[in-house]
Amino acid sequence: MKFSDVPILLEGEILFDASAGNDVIDKAYAADLLSDVLALTEERTTLITGTISPQVIRVAEILNVIAIIFVRGKRPSQEIIDYAQRLDIPMLTTRKTMFETCGLLYANGVRPCKNRTADE
Repeated sequence: MKFSDVPILLEGEILFDASAGNDVIDKAYAADLLSDVLALTEERTTLITGTISPQVIRVAEILNVIAIIFVRGKRPSQEIIDYAQRLDIPMLTTRKTMFETCGLLYANGVRPCKNRTADE
């Protein structure tokens, strides 16, 4: 699904759209613990989170995250939005819960990324 379709599906608001909505969202990982994101997910995924600290953008940069979806009505500061803009990482916010967001995306073809284990 295209990033531009996600705000409609999630009744969300685009905070920054790096590519005019043409990025394809095909896999995602959801977590609020950034250490889990770093340890357990793969690169080139969509990050679904309720964490709005600058570290989210740093993690996204490290993992080459293709988009960030903030859930539960969380909205990062303008400083964080500007930081994502400098890195060209699209972001949106939705009032939906993480569970609802994941379910809607899954029902529309987005699949979970590979979940690495601590043993790898």
